[in-house]
Amino acid sequence: MADISSVAGREAVFLAGRRATLWQRMRRYGWGYVFVSPWVLLYLVFGLYPLVLSFYLTFFNYSFVRPEARTFVGLGNWITGTLDPLFWRSLFNIVYNQTIFIGLKNGLGLLTAVLVFRARWGGRFFRTVYFMPVLTSVMVLIVIGSYLADPSGPVQNLLVQSGILRQPAFWKFSAWLPMPVIALINTWKWFGISFVILLAGLYSIDPQYYEAAAIDGASSWKQFRYITLPLLRPQLFFLLVIDIINGLQMFTEVFALFDLYGGTEHQALTPVLYLYAQAFDRSNIGYASALGLLLAFLIGLLTFIQFKFVPSGND
Repeated sequence: MADISSVAGREAVFLAGRRATLWQRMRRYGWGYVFVSPWVLLYLVFGLYPLVLSFYLTFFNYSFVRPEARTFVGLGNWITGTLDPLFWRSLFNIVYNQTIFIGLKNGLGLLTAVLVFRARWGGRFFRTVYFMPVLTSVMVLIVIGSYLADPSGPVQNLLVQSGILRQPAFWKFSAWLPMPVIALINTWKWFGISFVILLAGLYSIDPQYYEAAAIDGASSWKQFRYITLPLLRPQLFFLLVIDIINGLQMFTEVFALFDLYGGTEHQALTPVLYLYAQAFDRSNIGYASALGLLLAFLIGLLTFIQFKFVPSGND
């Protein structure tokens, strides 16, 4: 009994010491907690609370129009969302779009970064010019890009006059053209991000690598292939992760050009556009919440796969 009481006493002293230490740390960093508290409160109100509420609503048929008619459906919204052909069509559209967009955006960003890096004059001017579309409104560039690609726009007129096209293409009504056209417009908008990040990566490479390769007789192409690309792997990996996350959340571009369902044949439907339509057009909040969380799960899964299996250059 004496041993038990002594152990209990030591535990009580240890816990009391921990409580005292915690209180001392809170008093010591009190102002830090005060300055951090606005962000914590904003996150709790506008971040954590909506997330918990959306998860709760996935188990109900719930409408903003008739909130009193809420009915419990269990996993029904999750099962319907998993089997919904329009949801999978929207995911296919995004994969189709992002395959084109990521290749064009990062390829053009890498090309311009290499050219500006090797430029002897005008580097600051070109850095400014290439980054300007990033600072421009998405809506503005979508409207301009849509005008340029219009059947009566200058791009198609030039292609018809050059004999490349027999007749103008009404791409908005095509089954396969909306996503490539949107990818081209988005490339114009966002390739400046890739350009800046990859240019910074080029400046971080030690010039001695190129000097040693030149002494060994390596051509410019071999230097690019065996020195530049491997050493830019962390930047390329970062861009790939960010592009996939942002791509799965595409909304504004399609919303500006099509209806809430991505056209008559859903040729431009995206997951976020579809869940927006379910929530605010059909007022099916429970189902929209399930679609949103399914999309969040897919984004998290793809991000995990990239970090797990795609070489980042930091290993």
